[in-house]
Amino acid sequence: MDANPALFLYPLEHSKILHLVRHAQGIHNVAGEKDHDALLSPEYFDAHLSPLGEQQAGNLRKQIHASGQLERIDLVITSPLCRAMQTAIQVFGSEGQMNESKANIDNSGISSLKCPPIVASELCRERLGVHPCDKRRTISENRSRFPTIDFSLIESDEDISWKTDARETDEEIAARGLKFMNWLWTRPEKEVAIVTHHRFLQHTLNALGNDCHPSVKNKMCKK
Repeated sequence: MDANPALFLYPLEHSKILHLVRHAQGIHNVAGEKDHDALLSPEYFDAHLSPLGEQQAGNLRKQIHASGQLERIDLVITSPLCRAMQTAIQVFGSEGQMNESKANIDNSGISSLKCPPIVASELCRERLGVHPCDKRRTISENRSRFPTIDFSLIESDEDISWKTDARETDEEIAARGLKFMNWLWTRPEKEVAIVTHHRFLQHTLNALGNDCHPSVKNKMCKK
């Protein structure tokens, strides 16, 4: 998890601190490491976290609480895919929200602090199309499963963006990422956590880095 003041595109008075979080391990990640074609299986539709993923989220939660960062974060924005929402709640949510996500996480030593609101956005989801693991459930179902997440930014109940036979290109992901960043800068919050996906982060940071010195771009895009 990184916190980098975003000073390279906007005037100082409009700068924000962004905490960029790639979701914890999902069951599709485990299957895909063994056989990439497994990502085409309907079995991994809107994949949830693996046991290791829940452990990863729990570890990051403890770090966030211990560092005092949670008290400074004004807003959490999450992809509407299950694995990202689970990560958002298990890292940044209250103990009650964690029960909602059915997390099996040890909370010993963590006090109940005021937690930031969590909002879902279509703009920061994973690459669209073809892979069932990257298709979301209906918003109606997600509201039932994650009642404390705000889905008001998402207009369509069905996932009309995901296509069976067309995979989003790198350029399309980058354009979506820049649209997301431009929208984010209209928000009043100063410190924001974004729970998203590998490809979204990769292509968005690459696109943002085009306006930076090469040394800065290399640092931004380094894993």
